[in-house]
Amino acid sequence: KKVKMGKGGDSAMTAPSKSVDQAEIKKSAANTKYTWAEVKKHVTPEDAWIVYQNRVYDVSDWYEHPGGAVIFTHAGDDMTDIFAAFHAAGSQAMMKRFYIGDLIPESVEHKDEKQLAFEKGYRDLRAKLVMMGMFKSSKLFYLYKCSFNMCMWAAAVAMVYFSDSVGVHVASALLLGLFWQQCGWLAHDFLHHQVFKQRKYGDLAGIFWGDLMQGYSMQWWKNKHNGHHAVPNLHNTSALTTDGDPDIDTMPLLAWSLKQAQSFRELRADGQDSAFVKFMIKWQAFTYFPILLLARLSWLNESFKTAYGLGASSANAEVEMKRSGLQYPFLEKAGIALHWSWMAVLATGFGRFSALYSLSYFLLATCSCGLFLALVFGLGHNGMATYDAETRPDFWKLQVTTTRNITGGHGFPQFFVDWLCGGLQYQVDHHLFPMMPRHNLARAHKLVESFCKEWGVQYHEADLVDGTIEVLQHLAKVSDEFLVDMVKEF
Repeated sequence: KKVKMGKGGDSAMTAPSKSVDQAEIKKSAANTKYTWAEVKKHVTPEDAWIVYQNRVYDVSDWYEHPGGAVIFTHAGDDMTDIFAAFHAAGSQAMMKRFYIGDLIPESVEHKDEKQLAFEKGYRDLRAKLVMMGMFKSSKLFYLYKCSFNMCMWAAAVAMVYFSDSVGVHVASALLLGLFWQQCGWLAHDFLHHQVFKQRKYGDLAGIFWGDLMQGYSMQWWKNKHNGHHAVPNLHNTSALTTDGDPDIDTMPLLAWSLKQAQSFRELRADGQDSAFVKFMIKWQAFTYFPILLLARLSWLNESFKTAYGLGASSANAEVEMKRSGLQYPFLEKAGIALHWSWMAVLATGFGRFSALYSLSYFLLATCSCGLFLALVFGLGHNGMATYDAETRPDFWKLQVTTTRNITGGHGFPQFFVDWLCGGLQYQVDHHLFPMMPRHNLARAHKLVESFCKEWGVQYHEADLVDGTIEVLQHLAKVSDEFLVDMVKEF
């Protein structure tokens, strides 16, 4: 099948080699200069220019990018640092075909000498961490984590198989919910390619821990999560761009900024009940936890639709599916089918439970998992700074100011927090270095903390209790601002 690529790639790759001198094409591109203002005009997936180390690339319409549509989150922007965060060494070689010219550095007016020195500083820090071996994984650590998770699953199954006690079954459902949460962290590590250099092995492990054990589509998760990492807590520039964070696209149920709350007018124009939207925003500090309980049901639904071609979670994902399809179509479908098969056997008590009892077991396990998962990643970003995509700060400041680390406290010891959060207690450090194995994040954190102090960049941390209070207070604050805005409108 013919692979589509950006216009830069078309210009360099489609002409017959006999009639076009490829060296001349490269020479022509090297002699072409662009201003920052010109780059900023190309911000949509259909017309996407990106900058890497002051070189300009035209990746328009390149939905076949190996990482998916995440590449369009930086259309019309500098992708140097997010590229380094996501890619193995040497990956930039694939970009050569899209090269169209060089950026005129002096045209980037928002970067003074101090900013340039700051960017060089954090790039040097990354190089130092690479030299220290901080991106190398311990296979023994992950063998332990995988084995421990399977023991949790076996225990939950045994509690149903060998017991007729309601109390034991309740404990089994809660343990299963916790097992799913821990599977989420393992799939997360494998699919961020923290464990294996060969990305295929990470994908296959992700299918096991994602599709088979949790019922989540690997490709659905990667599409959504990679986009989040690239642009955390950003609002889309416009309806045509894809530079917003999918994880805060929670309207009409939750609004994380006044701007997002005000978007209810757009929802009203689309025919959604404005009374319902206003009610949800007004009481969102109280509905937050009930919504979290139902989160896993939504993720299961989106995953099933993705795996079986019944729909997509976003417009970008829909185009990507039409162009490329699933990366592992048979394994994804089989994994999710097998997940629901073993789950049906367990939830029905191996044929002993009534329909109502089976449904209750399933909902208790599912809702508890949604809460366990969302408590951790909700603390990671919810209630932190949000930005408009067109005014985003540099890579380091964006990742640090939109993210919260989780510490021990309020009766929760640090070792418990470390286990429960699966590495995301160091959410700031993980967002700066997403391919760094979780067992190295504590060491990296000390260097990140030192660098932030040196440059006057504040990062935030809170324990499980204080962090949750901060999230609820932020939701209440947005609600109050929204109600005041509504009064002004009328």
